[in-house]
Amino acid sequence: MSREIPYKTYLTEKEAPRTWLNLKAFMKEQHDPFLNPATGKPCAPEELEAVFCKECVKQELNSADKEIEIPDGIRNFYKTFRPSPLVRAYFLEKALGTPAHIYYKFEGNNTSGSHKLNSAAAQAYYAKQQGLKSITTETGAGQWGTALSMAAAFYGLDLKVYMVKVSSEQKPYRKEVMRTYGAEVIPSPSDTTAAGRKILEEFPGTGGSLGCAIAEAVEAAVTTPDCKYVLGSVLDHVLLHQSIIGVESKLALDKYGENPDIIVGCIGGGSNFGGLIAPFMADRLQGKNNTKFIGVEPASCPSLTRGKYAYDFCDSAKITPLAKMYTLGCDFMPSPNHAGGLRYHGMSPIISKLYHDGYINAVSVEQTKVFDAAIAFAKCEGILPAPESSHAIRVAMDEALKCKQTGEEKVILFGLTGTGYFDLAAYKAYNDGTMTDYVPSDEALQKSFAALPKV
Repeated sequence: MSREIPYKTYLTEKEAPRTWLNLKAFMKEQHDPFLNPATGKPCAPEELEAVFCKECVKQELNSADKEIEIPDGIRNFYKTFRPSPLVRAYFLEKALGTPAHIYYKFEGNNTSGSHKLNSAAAQAYYAKQQGLKSITTETGAGQWGTALSMAAAFYGLDLKVYMVKVSSEQKPYRKEVMRTYGAEVIPSPSDTTAAGRKILEEFPGTGGSLGCAIAEAVEAAVTTPDCKYVLGSVLDHVLLHQSIIGVESKLALDKYGENPDIIVGCIGGGSNFGGLIAPFMADRLQGKNNTKFIGVEPASCPSLTRGKYAYDFCDSAKITPLAKMYTLGCDFMPSPNHAGGLRYHGMSPIISKLYHDGYINAVSVEQTKVFDAAIAFAKCEGILPAPESSHAIRVAMDEALKCKQTGEEKVILFGLTGTGYFDLAAYKAYNDGTMTDYVPSDEALQKSFAALPKV
């Protein structure tokens, strides 16, 4: 190695970012706008404000300001868990025998165990500032629901969480953490909403999906006074809040004169990956680097690698606005794999646009290969990674092994989005040899594509 770099690097409070980075302001072309499904016309701000907090809508539509100030009320909450460490994976490098420099940004050092608290804190703060009494949301693996439960408790808001049913069964203790922070948790689909009842009628016995849970949470928000819906991924303002991950990473790497040749992140809805790559992609769009960006998704839910770039509903009940994104179709029902946070039919419009324009590469990986990497990483680095994060670990290791073959001393950065201590059922399945790999057939995808809105 060229020189010794600390195993863990923490920014000081003085160095901590005071602004989020708005990646849209650097994009050469903006993604297509949300459409009102009833009129086919772009959604007006007031239409979005019927569902979301006003400040979040303002941020969602902002493509001009390159930086947006983080209010003191949010920064004060951030101080409880940020800045998060940037870690040089010396032990993993040694185990792989690679000349590559491998770094990971560890976002699991808070009670929610993931990066989700970055946006949960912001959205709960804005809901409180607006005078709301309650908020609703969905959660897949449970990281977002846990994070929002923490944020809602901190800012004094009531919270109702619709948790994908199969995840609530796989991770009962994650549900108890949410309840401990005061949230009401409802397995989805449920009979508490019209959307849930419709989905149960069409798919009896289903384990649910993020699209199902979103539909129920949106319906509950719009039918409850002083209540708004809060989303944990996909939307532009969520990626904005998550940009603190990338901004901190860049500041830490700059201390040692390291510039990533490759950045790897798992992708479900796109929030952590979008946040991690934000400042580096901004430089790429300005011709300042030639970094390779790789998004890694489960082979069981391959929205970028096998999806269509089209307008689609963000939920399964078809009550949300239409978004132009890579999608498997809102009718697609993903298999109950263990990467619950990546089990979403669509992809962030920002990530979709950048991928469509050739700035991002995408890879899909079967879950047994993902857990091979998770186990290897845990043994080297001492952290049990979340299944979602382990998708990034898998491909980061693959890229490092390529460096071993070529002798190139590349710098690889990946996002370790969270810990896997609530995912022991998945690790048990892997250790018992009962874990299987599911890949949807072309016929199943074509059936779902056939139902895409005709826009």
